[in-house]
Amino acid sequence: MNFFEHQAAARRTSTRMVVLFALAVIGIVIAVDVAVLVLLGSQMREDGGAVVGLLVFSTLATLAIIGLGSLYRLASLRGGGEAVALQMGATEVPEDSTDLQLRRLRNVVEEIAIASGVPVPKLYVMEHEAGINAFAAGYSPSDAAVAVTRGALERLNRSELQGVIAHEFSHILNGDMRLNIRLMGVLFGIMMLSIIGQRVLIFGRGGRSKEGTAVLVIAVVAMIVGGIGLFFGRMIKAGVSRQRELLADASAVQFTRQTVGLAGALKKIGGLHEGSQLADPAKTEEVSHMLFGEGRSFSRLFATHPPLVERIRQLDPLFDPGQLNELSRRWSVAPPNGLQEDLAMGLGNATPPPLPAVSHRMNVTPPMVAAQVATPTRNDYLRAGAMVGTISPELTAITRQREQVMPLLLALLLDASPQIAAKQQIEITSRMGPAIARQAAEIRNQHLVDLHPMLRLPLAALAFPLLRMRPRPALETFLDTVQAAVHADGKTSLFEYCLGRLLHVQLRESLDPSRYARFGRRKPGSVKQEFATLLAVVAQAGNADPAEAQRAYLVGLQRVLPRDHMPYAPPAEGVLALDGVWEPLDALDPLAKQVMVEAITAAISHDGRVRVAESELLRTICGVLHCPLPAMLEQG
Repeated sequence: MNFFEHQAAARRTSTRMVVLFALAVIGIVIAVDVAVLVLLGSQMREDGGAVVGLLVFSTLATLAIIGLGSLYRLASLRGGGEAVALQMGATEVPEDSTDLQLRRLRNVVEEIAIASGVPVPKLYVMEHEAGINAFAAGYSPSDAAVAVTRGALERLNRSELQGVIAHEFSHILNGDMRLNIRLMGVLFGIMMLSIIGQRVLIFGRGGRSKEGTAVLVIAVVAMIVGGIGLFFGRMIKAGVSRQRELLADASAVQFTRQTVGLAGALKKIGGLHEGSQLADPAKTEEVSHMLFGEGRSFSRLFATHPPLVERIRQLDPLFDPGQLNELSRRWSVAPPNGLQEDLAMGLGNATPPPLPAVSHRMNVTPPMVAAQVATPTRNDYLRAGAMVGTISPELTAITRQREQVMPLLLALLLDASPQIAAKQQIEITSRMGPAIARQAAEIRNQHLVDLHPMLRLPLAALAFPLLRMRPRPALETFLDTVQAAVHADGKTSLFEYCLGRLLHVQLRESLDPSRYARFGRRKPGSVKQEFATLLAVVAQAGNADPAEAQRAYLVGLQRVLPRDHMPYAPPAEGVLALDGVWEPLDALDPLAKQVMVEAITAAISHDGRVRVAESELLRTICGVLHCPLPAMLEQG
């Protein structure tokens, strides 16, 4: 499956989860009603109306408890990935950490994020967990958090760590994260009765009165009925999670282009005493479906992951399960050390492909580009490493400084025209002060004038983790400044406009993660005018000749609306007309988005070639519409 098919499958899985949740609720309500009849029905046998009223009350009370429990849990997770990581006891990885294991983790995550075309997620480490495990949590890539155990950092070499992180990025890219975080909310609701029963038993043991005994009986019944909720909860998690874990393994292999790393990580889980187990059973129960490996022991019926041997054999068909016993004996004497294995194997042997010249023109086709969306390959990973290495140490240092990331991102938006840049600086000064405006100008003049176009989005991705740590008022002011800088002059380039919009989208999502998380359902026929506007602006921006621009527009339109006659009519307001198209287009059904990406690509590549600047524009537009493109377009 490609990205769009994964997204469509995630939406179907989300629907199936709702159905299973409804069935679980019905089962719990029936169990509660039966318990009420058994305990109290005999006392009301002669009054049928009272029995009916009692059943109605118990049904409504049960539904209220489940509903309020789910709403409460979802509200507690509104902070997205960061909230989940903190609730698991993870601590954030500092930007300037001198811990070699943490620095290696940050390097791997940054390179994979750049290769994938998404912002660098927040990084966390579960310091007191000796098992090998990890998870990615959040509603979207913009609020994603990746957490790994200290055991994973200590035991895995770089290749194995890459495989684990690539597996987690698959969940980020394919819509699994938002599904997982919603699953946490709804499952909490159906387990509320069990939780209430446990609390009542803990705090009500001393009651010896008749009323106290009745309360304890009710608590025991609540725990028994809650066991039904626990059964259904584990069944739902197992049904939703197992297949998606195999798909994530396959995506990780496609990314790294080798099976040794991921298979090695799984073998270490099977061969080490700690395995992938986490210490806190209660917390692990709730997040078990989003972990890299089983966080605790479950029967096969309730397992959230396929059997370990099955996962290894998917990667290494000749694997003999008996090898795990041999590895276990060897590692019981001398546990593996990931950093020492890196030194023994040698690093830096792969030669990354060089960045193409700015004047380079690529030969691509719309289906090729659509197939690349959120499907990074080994070459993309190597290119990402080359990009990070190409960025000057001074610029890299700026992305690590909390007070410098805002001026850096504003500098990326400053126009090449001195007149337009002057107007933009006036807008920056009026909103954020002369110091920020001066820093932005200095960064542009000293570091960005000759910056390769392909390094602008990676710079923004590297700066994003520190940017979103700023207080909400500061971010609101920054977003207002970004929009003012973009709209300072009607002649703003399409790339600068789209980069500003991309920053706006990503920050909005990081500020209110749950508000913007959704799977689109709209069809192309409902957004015809928005399609026409976007294609017209793209065609006009890429072609000085009006006849060529019209031809590019028609080529793109033929891809998405072949039966409709939408005349070429570039909007008078230019790129500003795009303000009204993003939300409707982003709400498209995943498979309709695939057609949209092909249409935009067709318009940009109508002459058979795509310039580097055009490829970066395409990547930026796709980023705004949540269809992230890897670091570089593959050529035919």
